Amino acid sequence: MFTSPLIAAPMAGGSTTTSLALAAQGAGAFVFAAGGYKTAEQLAAQIAPLRATGIDFGVNLFVPRNTALASGQAAALRRYAAMLGPTAERYGAVVPEVSLAWANPQGQDYWDEKVALLLAEPVPVVSFTFGLAPSRVVSALHNVGTRVVASVTSVAEALAAAQSGADALVVQHANAGGHTAAFLAGGEVYQGTLVDLITEVRAAVSLPLVGAGGISNARAAKEVLRAGAVAVAVGTALLRTDESGARAVHKDALADPRFTSTEVTRAFTGKPARALVNDFVRSYSATAPNAYPEVHFLTASLRAGAAATNDPQALNLWAGTGWKSAQEGPAAAVVRTLLAEL
Repeated sequence: MFTSPLIAAPMAGGSTTTSLALAAQGAGAFVFAAGGYKTAEQLAAQIAPLRATGIDFGVNLFVPRNTALASGQAAALRRYAAMLGPTAERYGAVVPEVSLAWANPQGQDYWDEKVALLLAEPVPVVSFTFGLAPSRVVSALHNVGTRVVASVTSVAEALAAAQSGADALVVQHANAGGHTAAFLAGGEVYQGTLVDLITEVRAAVSLPLVGAGGISNARAAKEVLRAGAVAVAVGTALLRTDESGARAVHKDALADPRFTSTEVTRAFTGKPARALVNDFVRSYSATAPNAYPEVHFLTASLRAGAAATNDPQALNLWAGTGWKSAQEGPAAAVVRTLLAEL
C-alpha cells in the first residue's frame, strides 16, 4: 500500500502545504494531503498537483463528532469563553459568541462535501483520524478503488478499526505532536513506548501498521520498523522546513531554548493535543472543556492576534516529544537524510 517506509504525516491547519507534500514526495516519502479544516474546493486544489505526479499519495480527513455537546460540556464551554476574554483583549481579539450549532458544514469539517469529492475523483489512499469512517463510507471508497487507513492509539481501537474494514492502521503514540487520534471513550493514555504499542497491536490484528508519534531520528524509526511496522510517519520533523506552512513564530519556538517541554492540552481546541508549554497552556489547560471543535473556534481570533504580534505565548505550538531534532532547510533534504539512514 505504501511506496516508502517513510510517510510525511498530514498536518492540518496549514503546516502541510502543497509545496511540502511535493518536496517530500519527490525525495521518496509517501505523502498525505491534509484535509482537516479545508473545504472540498480547497482540498481539491491541494490534491491536483499530487495527482499530476503520477505517484501514489493519500488524503487525510477528520471524522466529525456526530452528537451535540452534553449540557455539562455546553456550560463548561460558556465558562471557558468568559475566562478567555482578558487574554483575547491583550491581543486585540474578540472571543466570539458560543455556538452550539455543531451540525453545520463548518462544524462537521465539510465532511459530506469532502467525502463526495473523494468518491467522484478517487485517490489511492484515504486515511481518517478522530474516529472511524462509517462502514458505508469505507465500502464506497473501496468500490472506487481507494484503500482506507484508520488512525488508532490502542489495541481496542485497532480491533474496532479492523472490524470497520480498514486496510491499514496508523498507530499513533501519545508522544505525537498535535491532536491525538484517540476515539474510544475512557481509554487511558498508553504508558509504554511506541515500539511496545506496535508490538501489541501487531499481535492483535493482521493489517499493515504505520508507527507514529515522537519519531525524531532514524534510530527510533528503525526500532519501530523492526517491531513490525511497514512504515513510520513523521510530522514535527518537517515543521521547520522551508516548505512547511507553520507560522514563523512556531518554527522559531521549536528551536528556542526557552521552551523546555511539551504537554497534552485541550486549551486551544477542546481536544487533547501535544504542544510546547507556553503561558496559554499553563493558564488554561486545567479549565479547558472537552469540546472540539467549539473551543477551536473560540480561540481562533486570539491565536491569530498572538501570531500577528509574533508572540508565541498564546499560540498552539504543536510539537511531538522529539521536537528538538526538527531541522531547518529544504524538506527534501530532511526526507533524504532519514531515508538514507534507514
